[in-house]
Amino acid sequence: MSHSTAPTAPATGFFDQPKAVWATIFACTVGFMSIGLVDPILTSIARGLDAGPAEVSLLFTSYFFVTSVMMLITGFVSSRLGSRTTMMVGAALIVVFAALAGNSTSVTQLVLFRGGWGLGNAFFVVTALSVLVAVTRGGTGRAVLLYEAAMGLGLSGGPLLGALLGSYSWRWPFFGTATLMAVGLMAIALFLPHLPRPTVKTSLTAPVRALDHPGLFTVAMGAFFYYFAFFTVLAFAPFVLDMSAMQVGGIFFGWGVLLAIFSVFVAPRVEARFGLIPVTTVCLTLMAVLLIVMGFAPKGIVAACVMLSGAVMGICNTLFTELALEISDAPRPVASAGYNFLRWFAGVIAPYAVPKIAEFLGVEVAFGVAAAAALAAPLTFYLRHRHLVRPTTAELATAVVSPLLVAVDGSLSDAAVLDRSAAFARAESRPVLVVHVRMAEVVDDEEAELEDAVTADTIVGLAVERLMAAGIAAKGRIIDATAGAAARKVSELADAVGAGRIVVGVTHPHDPEDIRHGSFSAALVALRGLNKVTVVGEAMDRRSSSTRVSTRPAESARPT
Repeated sequence: MSHSTAPTAPATGFFDQPKAVWATIFACTVGFMSIGLVDPILTSIARGLDAGPAEVSLLFTSYFFVTSVMMLITGFVSSRLGSRTTMMVGAALIVVFAALAGNSTSVTQLVLFRGGWGLGNAFFVVTALSVLVAVTRGGTGRAVLLYEAAMGLGLSGGPLLGALLGSYSWRWPFFGTATLMAVGLMAIALFLPHLPRPTVKTSLTAPVRALDHPGLFTVAMGAFFYYFAFFTVLAFAPFVLDMSAMQVGGIFFGWGVLLAIFSVFVAPRVEARFGLIPVTTVCLTLMAVLLIVMGFAPKGIVAACVMLSGAVMGICNTLFTELALEISDAPRPVASAGYNFLRWFAGVIAPYAVPKIAEFLGVEVAFGVAAAAALAAPLTFYLRHRHLVRPTTAELATAVVSPLLVAVDGSLSDAAVLDRSAAFARAESRPVLVVHVRMAEVVDDEEAELEDAVTADTIVGLAVERLMAAGIAAKGRIIDATAGAAARKVSELADAVGAGRIVVGVTHPHDPEDIRHGSFSAALVALRGLNKVTVVGEAMDRRSSSTRVSTRPAESARPT
């Protein structure tokens, strides 16, 4: 819905970026690799250090214990040190502890060094997106796209790197990561300029106090159960597969690719069509089914289920984060920190508990417990549904009776949309309510606004002026929403004000936002039907001909 972050910004090529951007992207990719890096070498570590599955799985426990606790602290630290310094400290810690992990002589040492690695990653990841937003040319949307690319490469490339280096020795993936992050650290030190420190300091206790909000606590508890299932796949499935490092690396490469694709491209589309809670419930049910199958199936089927679980996890990761950040009244970084503290704690318990359950009760029971945890998440939402009422557009309702609702996005097609709306308003003797969605992007465990408030106000103001100059009574409203929730929020507003019709521009086929998240206009039509939505533009005019009037759009306002 929002296609530009600054109307006057000069056009730049996607790859026309400062060296600071590529240095940060490289380091981010290495940071994301650490999640799946150890999966292909878990069995090799167990043999090399004469340890059992539960002991080796403590690599995840220590890593995510430190990460979870540090979620309460990183905001406090980064708001005082600044994002550049915080990122460099995190990268340096990753270099040191990854190298130490490669030199470990016992599983105890390896577990402790992996915890130090988690400390570095917590400092690094919490600042990476904000740094990219600050230094990327082309606006926040382009920074988010670059961050998503780094995430996809890291999640899918981590298992491959672990498999490739791990086929020689389980120590090599740790040395490889230390080397790559050392290169990233030097690049950041050389090319990333000093950035302004945050003007608002985050309190040390703010994330814990944010969990007092019943809605955020409910989402975090649901996420804890979901991530118990998540880490069962990540930390326990490699032992069940019992394959070579290259085979396990290939399986988790497929898992990472599907996770990235479904997180970025699929989650917003299915949310727009079916709603957040219904989609999450279906995905978690599918997750439980996959886990049950893993408990009884042969290795080939288990491998397929592991890869398919990446698709389900990609959707769940995005939607859980979106719900957590929208449900809370705390600032987004604070709400994110409290939510992450509780959800990552599942990574402390599951990697150790599930192998122990399998040791005493069998693999079937272990996967069954994980499946029960996956189902406990939607059950938590059902039992505490009264706390999951997200902010709606009801408060945006105006005193205007049954207006014509017009959605604008600041693109060249707005002129045609407004001209068509003016014709409808005259024919039906209605006032017009102009709506613009200020879009936000959910990335990993953060949410970034793709457009500033001044730009949004300008888009709406110009639209209202155009209508009033044509003699049409008009008012404007701005809605804050993520890509998946945008169409649904506009539809809610239309119901709240009694709008009989919504006029919107045609799909932008070459716009990056439409390619990644799906068309806003198509989602609105799917929700309300062509009898209530008029799509202005050549591509869809024929399908909405029953709602057209005999007024042609301005010749200068061809859809982009």
